[in-house]
Amino acid sequence: MEEKLEQRRTRGLVKIVLFGPESTGKTTLAQLLADHYNTGWVPEYMREYLQLKWDEEQKACEPHDLLPIARGQMALENEAASTHKELLFCDTNLLELVVYSRAYYDETVEPALLKHALKAQYDLYFLTYIDVPWVEDDLRDRPKGRDQMFARFKKALDEHDLPYRILEGNIQQRFETAVKIIDQLKKPEN
Repeated sequence: MEEKLEQRRTRGLVKIVLFGPESTGKTTLAQLLADHYNTGWVPEYMREYLQLKWDEEQKACEPHDLLPIARGQMALENEAASTHKELLFCDTNLLELVVYSRAYYDETVEPALLKHALKAQYDLYFLTYIDVPWVEDDLRDRPKGRDQMFARFKKALDEHDLPYRILEGNIQQRFETAVKIIDQLKKPEN
């Protein structure tokens, strides 16, 4: 089953991850950027999985849910990567599950999840800051302590020396900043 956590390699495809605490505009931004660049985006499988669990059982995420969520996320990403050739936006990735696992489950992480999260490669992470209003829903549960969660996400990127830029401001400001960064990333080198 561990092979289902494996990220398939792609040639020439620029992969950008929207990464950060809940309710920071990742999904909205992924959709806007994909529309702007006329490309695809990978939705957050965790949201779909946990919403179904909530609707059926009124239960939140439990440690045994993390590997099925990771497999689902990677299946969506691999499928999207096989159909897009230049640019792909990922609304989260396995490293986000690692951050949540540590935050919610006493700093523990399933070894296979950690291994594949660190093995996966992305060209850039957009770390979404917490300066947007909290939006409540069935799954979001930490309106307080957002600064601590942001620090966890930033620490994960710093610890593993991953390329990232912080996006701040309202959704329009974040979008405009992201477009400038992406356009620079996509420029061919002379």
